[in-house]
Amino acid sequence: MATFVVLASFTEQGIRNVKETIARAEAFKEMAKKSGVTVKDMYWTLGRHDIVVLCEAPDDESSTALMLSVASRGYVRSETLRAFSFAEMQKVIGKMV
Repeated sequence: MATFVVLASFTEQGIRNVKETIARAEAFKEMAKKSGVTVKDMYWTLGRHDIVVLCEAPDDESSTALMLSVASRGYVRSETLRAFSFAEMQKVIGKMV
């Protein structure tokens, strides 16, 4: 499984309805499950981004489809980062020429 870090920021619609953020987070977890993505952890943060989510997905396509589905609802804009573990990074470096 690939690891992804999602950085999300509320849109105007999202912040207007911020009291629904917990319910939307639960709905996101259900959407993720249906997409084959596992939500490992979720944090609400201060600063440039409002939410940080750690996910595992079988592939880039599953993660991308999930985040496009979330974005289409209009509550957040997100940036998804592919994260590599120590062991994964060792393999990557081992393939360098």
